[in-house]
Amino acid sequence: MSLIANTPKPPYFAVIFTSTRTESDNGYGETADRMVELAEKQAGFLGIESAREDVGITVSYWADLESIKQWKANSEHLEAQKTGRKSWYDSFKVRISKVERDYGV
Repeated sequence: MSLIANTPKPPYFAVIFTSTRTESDNGYGETADRMVELAEKQAGFLGIESAREDVGITVSYWADLESIKQWKANSEHLEAQKTGRKSWYDSFKVRISKVERDYGV
């Protein structure tokens, strides 16, 4: 599996989740893995990229805004969001962008 998502020809959408963590782990890794597993089954999911040092950045790619809306409403994802706000993140920001162009090797 590539660390860089193999996305289709634009346009498509990117959800950019940027965060700083608390010291608490409390199942964070297992939940993060489960969220990727669930997202991969979600209609409209195109791929994901993630990196963490002092700041974590996860970018998930989606076919359309409706797919993003459905993912946000997923019951397990909603539960993970609650736990994240309460236990795992000192701060976070979500940004949704339309990808108009991409290129690379």
